[in-house]
Amino acid sequence: MNHTSPDRPLVLVTNDDCISAPGLHVLAGLAAEWADVVCVAPKRPQSGKSSALTVNDALRVNEEHPAGAVPGVKYYSVDNGTPVDCVKVALYSIVPRRPDFLFSGINHGSNSGTNVLYSGTMGAAIEGAVEGIPSAGFSLLHHSWEADFSLSLSFVSELMKRIRATPPAPGVCLNINIPARVVPRGVRTCRGCPGRWNEGYQAYTDPFGHEFLMLAGRFVNEAPDATDTDEYWLSQGYISVVPVTCDMTAREALPGTAAHFDF
Repeated sequence: MNHTSPDRPLVLVTNDDCISAPGLHVLAGLAAEWADVVCVAPKRPQSGKSSALTVNDALRVNEEHPAGAVPGVKYYSVDNGTPVDCVKVALYSIVPRRPDFLFSGINHGSNSGTNVLYSGTMGAAIEGAVEGIPSAGFSLLHHSWEADFSLSLSFVSELMKRIRATPPAPGVCLNINIPARVVPRGVRTCRGCPGRWNEGYQAYTDPFGHEFLMLAGRFVNEAPDATDTDEYWLSQGYISVVPVTCDMTAREALPGTAAHFDF
């Protein structure tokens, strides 16, 4: 599928909200200003899939022409595919050469703090880092399909420019979260906020009297007084940038673990 120029960078854009998501087109449009862009995204929403792979179902790839598509950008959906499936399928059979960059998003909703563990948006970005491709995930703190991305476009464009100039270190990707409904005050690099989801499910009863559960809950910030976390800087109106590594080794725990377990 040779539809790119060797004289321009190649950017692979994906997400977890599906091939028709407005945030995908925003991200693709910004990248298309300086690169050839190929979008490969799930056919249907795949939020919360983290780094999941499809192992028992067939993956079907279709070229798409979604509403809001950016002129000159190629779009492909992966039916039954997770965001990580989309990255792997794109590298295996869609893009004509290895992408220079991988951008995931712009997600409709936050992926700050420990949400990075569950996020399909960040699962795709982490997969890019595993593959050695400079990668970043972008998320807007607004779940609506009608979310206004215009307030932060210049910031996202500038962040792309800086990623091009100084890509993340090998094995590292960036988790970038953007405040909604305001023009960001700036950008701050920080750590992910420690926290957890409380009261995670709500019980309901269907018309036949059978109980079922739906995901609910609220995020509990376990460092409410810290001023160096993404949750703090987002609350101050700044875009947060958190470097994320695909190597989950707890290096600070190695000496103590070895002292206790090695024999």
